[in-house]
Amino acid sequence: MADRELTQLLARLKAAPATAPYAETAALLSRAKLLLLQLNALTPTAAAGPTAPALLALARDTYEQGALASIRAKDPDAFTRYVAQLRPFYELLQSGGDAGAGAGAGAGAGAEAGERNKVTGLYLLLLLTQGLYGEFHSELEALSAGGGGVDVEGDRYLGYPVRLERWLMEGSYDRVWKAMKKGEVPCEEFGVFSEILTSQIRSEIASSSERAYPSLPLSSTKSLLFLESEGAVVEFARSRGWTVKDGQIFFPSAQETGEEEQEKEMSQMVIENTLGYARQLETIV
Repeated sequence: MADRELTQLLARLKAAPATAPYAETAALLSRAKLLLLQLNALTPTAAAGPTAPALLALARDTYEQGALASIRAKDPDAFTRYVAQLRPFYELLQSGGDAGAGAGAGAGAGAEAGERNKVTGLYLLLLLTQGLYGEFHSELEALSAGGGGVDVEGDRYLGYPVRLERWLMEGSYDRVWKAMKKGEVPCEEFGVFSEILTSQIRSEIASSSERAYPSLPLSSTKSLLFLESEGAVVEFARSRGWTVKDGQIFFPSAQETGEEEQEKEMSQMVIENTLGYARQLETIV
């Protein structure tokens, strides 16, 4: 039976380590989609009859495994396509909660809800790394409107990108640095975005530094930007058009208006907080 084979394939996909070669995972996913086609469950509108909830859950699980595999392979376009495919399945399974809760309907906790919160949390994080803040907040609003008793702030996967976005808006980069440490991310897939966020934060801190100070010591700038060596600082400085001389980083000067003075004070506060956190880390190491 196709549904039995599909169940076995999904079990293999879920049990596979995150480091499994993408080619192997892709082959399993391709076979799973062919089985969905045979079961007439490749799209949510195709499934019908008394077995519909069970088929919907199998299709959902297949696309969720594809989404997670795409993130591990660092393929955001494929991940976004899987998210789009999952939306109607989530809506149908949730709306049919009363009739088919045993088949995975509803937005409840545990295995019945599949990986919805993890996939959605990863999608929120992707939007954050792409600077799509409008879409980020629209997604959050849709989560709230969907009901189902989802505690966004308290959820392990959903709360993570929400906190990161808030801290980024506040300029609390020290908190973001800490949250991106390997032991702090909800799961391995979320760590894929750390490098992208690190680059974004460095750029934000660099901009704040330019506004706040005429110059900074090379050693302080290294700690501030969480770079591995002073050579890396020099390379970064050149990419920003900064001048390096006698162990100091000199930022381009700019005339200041009243608004820029206020912005300068805020930037100084951000830099001091981030420097304090960087020095604490160095002390621990």
